[in-house]
Amino acid sequence: MSAVGTSKGVLEIAKFGLYVSIPIVLMYTFANNTKNLQKFMGNHSYVVYPAEGPRPPSPEELREMARELARKKSIR
Repeated sequence: MSAVGTSKGVLEIAKFGLYVSIPIVLMYTFANNTKNLQKFMGNHSYVVYPAEGPRPPSPEELREMARELARKKSIR
């Protein structure tokens, strides 16, 4: 039984070392080399706005449209 427990302990220690070392290596890679960070950030556009569509009519134009519709209704 002790052999099984020891191998699981080694596996847990290896996983913990991996979980701790990956963020440290990434932080060192990107934080200490600004060229790497700029290259990585420059390749990704995070906010992409769609093309601007037609603007809605102004309140005065809406009122004029409503008046025109009312005139057409009253003529019928």
